[in-house]
Amino acid sequence: MRIHIPNSAFIKNIDPFLKSFDASEPHILDITSHPNWTSIHPLVLSMIAALGLHVKPENIHINIEAKSRVYLVRMGLYEMLGIRPDITIEPHAPEGRFIPLQQVKTQAGLDKFITDMIPILHKDPEQASTIAYIVSELGRNVLEHSESTNGAILCAQRYPKSNSIRIGIVDTGVGIKKTINRSHPALSDLEAIRLALWPGITGTTSKPGGTEQNAGAGLFFIKAIAQVNRDFFLLYSGNAFYKLLANKKTIIHSDPFEARHKRIENLPYWQGTVVGIDISLDQTQEYDALLTAIRKTYSSLRKKKIPYKRPRFI
Repeated sequence: MRIHIPNSAFIKNIDPFLKSFDASEPHILDITSHPNWTSIHPLVLSMIAALGLHVKPENIHINIEAKSRVYLVRMGLYEMLGIRPDITIEPHAPEGRFIPLQQVKTQAGLDKFITDMIPILHKDPEQASTIAYIVSELGRNVLEHSESTNGAILCAQRYPKSNSIRIGIVDTGVGIKKTINRSHPALSDLEAIRLALWPGITGTTSKPGGTEQNAGAGLFFIKAIAQVNRDFFLLYSGNAFYKLLANKKTIIHSDPFEARHKRIENLPYWQGTVVGIDISLDQTQEYDALLTAIRKTYSSLRKKKIPYKRPRFI
C-alpha cells in the first residue's frame, strides 16, 4: 500500500488525497509527503494508522522530510505503528487542544476518548454532552457492527483560529455496504452510504425508525450539525464517498443527496469506513436549536422502551 500526504489534506480538498491512495501490496505500507509543510485533517492520520496496524512495523516505510513530521510524532502515529521516529520532541500536554491517535476496542476506551474530547469543545455542559453522545454512538457502531479486529482509530484537534474541532473516526471492518445489506438492499457502496445517512435506517433491522438500542441517527445528526454550521462532513466506504459541502442554506433533508454535496464512485477501495467531521464551535441560533432537538430525541429514546419513529424533516 502507498499513501502520499499532500501539502494540504482537509475535507474541503481531500479528493486528490483519496484518489492517490494505492491499496495494492497490502503487506507493505509506504508513506510519503509533500516536501514542504503539510497540513492534514485528523481523519487522514486515522486512516494512515488504521492501514499501518495491518502491516508489520518492519514493512512500514515513512519517508517524510517536511517539518510537520513533528506533528505526526506528537499525534502518536509513529508510536501506534511501532516505529521509532528519527527526531526527538518535547511533548506538551494535549488537554483542551487535541487528542492523539487512539485505538479503541472496548466501550471503556471509547468512554475515555469522549471524556478527553469534552474540554476541546469549549461548550456548555449540555451542548458538549450532546456532541459527545453522537460521537460516542458512531464509535459504538464500529465496536458492535464493523467486525474490525483493530476496533476504531480516532483522533481530534481543536483549531483556535477558526474556533472549530475536527474529528476522524476510521475502521478497517466489513464496510457500510455489508452492514446495511443485512436489513436493506443496497446494490452499491454509494447507495449504502446514502441509506446510512438517512435517519431511522440501520443495518440491524428493517423496521422503519430502527430501535432504541440502535437509532440509526448518529451519522445523520453529525451531518446535520455540519450543515447548520456550514461545515464539511465526509463518509468514505468501499469505492465511494459522500462529502457534504458548505452551504448558506441550513434546511436539513432526510435524503442526504438533496443537500449540497459531492459524491464519487470508483475510488481506491477502502475496506471499512472513514468518517471525518468539522464542527464549528461558534454559537448560532440554528446550531443551538439543533443541539436542543437532538438532545430531546436521545433523551426520549433513553426513557421509552419502544422503537422510536423516524424523525420528520423537510
